[in-house]
Amino acid sequence: ASVTALAETMKAVVDGATEAEKTALLNAHPDLAGRAALRGEVTESSQTEQRRAGLDALTEEELAKFTQLNDRYRVTFGWPFILAVRHATPRTILAAFERRVGATAAAEFAECIAQVHKIAWMRLLETVEPAPTGFLTCHVLDTANGVPAAGMLVELARPHGRPKLEFVTNADGRLDGGPALRGADFEPGVYEWAFHVGEYFAGKMGTPTAPTPFVDVVPIRFGIDNPESHYHVPLLCSPWTFSTYRGS
Repeated sequence: ASVTALAETMKAVVDGATEAEKTALLNAHPDLAGRAALRGEVTESSQTEQRRAGLDALTEEELAKFTQLNDRYRVTFGWPFILAVRHATPRTILAAFERRVGATAAAEFAECIAQVHKIAWMRLLETVEPAPTGFLTCHVLDTANGVPAAGMLVELARPHGRPKLEFVTNADGRLDGGPALRGADFEPGVYEWAFHVGEYFAGKMGTPTAPTPFVDVVPIRFGIDNPESHYHVPLLCSPWTFSTYRGS
């Protein structure tokens, strides 16, 4: 079974629904920090998500702002403001609220449906065990010398209290033994690579460096959203700069 395939099937059903059916789906969602949420009259999932976003601990001023925007939004569009808030903060939610309340109805309808898909995906990840197909890799390239960065210490901090992992890149600038994580060890969450670039270049003959390294340890904090996919995080580095992206 694949949680990705299940999510795609659910998305196809929603996308194929009539406009009236989609509007009914949107209206089934509660307001963020709204009256029903304050009274505890929303689902457990919604309560948990709003609590994680800090919406249960708003100041009086913030609550008044949410109430004003909720009412304005409903009057403007005829359905509640919908945002996948699990990884958001009151600040980011309010910024999205204020930006989107001035959008066109067509644009906002499409945005709300997209947010519904995001909410469904995050809830599926908590209820359906993913297929053990995902894995994490990295590749470090020394752009100062045009070679793979062999012998660099690389650390990986993991979520949920998992112990930190340490690696040393091989002659190809990759990790010996293949992926850093795979299968059941590859969970959704926020991870952080720490590449010891300064230490690497300090031991590299013929590469000018500063006495105090300009680029020392490079932290790259990134999120794993789909544990069934391959996430590749390359690093291109010199003593003076670095860059990264999600590779393949």
